[in-house]
Amino acid sequence: MSTSAGKHLAGRRKANTSPEVELRKAVHAAGGRFRLHPRVARGCTPDFVLPGRKVAVFVDGCFWHGCPVHGRKKPWTGPNAELWAQKMRRNAERDERATQLAEEHGWHVFRVWECEVQRDPAAVSASILGGFPRDPTVSRP
Repeated sequence: MSTSAGKHLAGRRKANTSPEVELRKAVHAAGGRFRLHPRVARGCTPDFVLPGRKVAVFVDGCFWHGCPVHGRKKPWTGPNAELWAQKMRRNAERDERATQLAEEHGWHVFRVWECEVQRDPAAVSASILGGFPRDPTVSRP
């Protein structure tokens, strides 16, 4: 592989993306307290968790995670078509595996599309906080 391979992807953020930050601001403004990027299980690192509610939140990018509204609808074409198709399949499999691992470790998983956050971060925040009341068995840090 040449040294220039993948350079165009090197600067892409994996954490602290703008939709993730917007959602965290909305959750915090609504009274939610969270921890950033904790490893809840091997192979499962949510974007943030609300430990008192046992909620793990993943903010999925529309392109990379295949949003049904904004994700790619046509098959990949060109010389790297199969490479891209495999990449997107692996992303979906990894998302499914991370959700399963978090749930097996007692977390409520909340996955949200970046477009939902961009449209109305306060509404997404309300649905996260409203659906999962504070767990009295979880001690406060």
